[in-house]
Amino acid sequence: MAVTVEESVDVAIVGAGPCGLAAAISMLRAGLSCVVFDGGSVTSTITAYPTYVNFFSTAEKLAIGGLPFIIGGDKPGRRDALAYYRSAVSYFGIPVRQFEKVTEVTGASGDLVVHSLRRGGDIRTTRARFVVIATGYFGSPNRLGVPGETLEHVAHIYKEGHEAFDQDAVVVGGGNSAAEAALDLWRAGARVTLVHFGPDFDMKIKPWILPDVQNRIKEGNIAVRWNSRVRAITTHDVTIDTQGVSSTLPADRVYVMTGFAPNVDLLRQVGVTIDPKSGVPSHDDATLETDVPGIFIAGVVVAGFDANKVFIENGRFHGDRILAHILGHAAPAEPRLSADLDS
Repeated sequence: MAVTVEESVDVAIVGAGPCGLAAAISMLRAGLSCVVFDGGSVTSTITAYPTYVNFFSTAEKLAIGGLPFIIGGDKPGRRDALAYYRSAVSYFGIPVRQFEKVTEVTGASGDLVVHSLRRGGDIRTTRARFVVIATGYFGSPNRLGVPGETLEHVAHIYKEGHEAFDQDAVVVGGGNSAAEAALDLWRAGARVTLVHFGPDFDMKIKPWILPDVQNRIKEGNIAVRWNSRVRAITTHDVTIDTQGVSSTLPADRVYVMTGFAPNVDLLRQVGVTIDPKSGVPSHDDATLETDVPGIFIAGVVVAGFDANKVFIENGRFHGDRILAHILGHAAPAEPRLSADLDS
């Protein structure tokens, strides 16, 4: 195993999602040197999205660095976004180290050392004055904690319904991901049952999804078990509890669409305080600097467990706030979200 020491940079950014890339653009435009690390590919979270998914936001709300995001329709899809963010990396010359996982950060503000693991097992160390952690959500799904959840036919990330054709599929959850998965599975020829602990779908379902899934339920094409919790999963079925009454559902495929928790392992390693109830890392709202000097956060990790608080729409501007603090300038104003403008 080799250890390589790299030259110093002003800012090291952990996470090559849209918010991490946007932060890198802010730094580069200000003349600061930076490097972006990611344990996967560029925008690996979007890569893991279902193949059919369309964003809630319009294209211009997902654009970074002022680079136009042009599509032929209303809402961009997964492939549109992947192509756009690849273009952004090339256009702005963002130095991204893909498939290079950051394992720890040592040192102190002004002289931090980023330790990263490259494919093949080689270790690389990079010095940085500041570190921005934009690690996102997708690495840590919210688990049910029931027997059988680790069986091979159980998935926490949904790609497409083809594999469930002519099979019994159980979808767990009541948000956008669960509703979209249930619809896609039904259209792929699966026999679908949706299980949710609440009495109805969650709030803020995409407006073009809700009537579609509600109508499929009314028609009997998608079965639903409200006020129900999964108690166990076996190779061929799922046991649920519906207000004290136990029942069993046939299940060749199980999709646990219960969301993700913020990935804060690296923040904990660095010593940042994480609120146990909210999951929010301790930080200054104006500057996004954590309680460890020189360590900043950007993107959805800022919101903790509240996944409806930070999106690409507003997280793409976090780099500007961090840069303002580094340069000693006043923080820019918070942008408004599409959901706020529509209400």
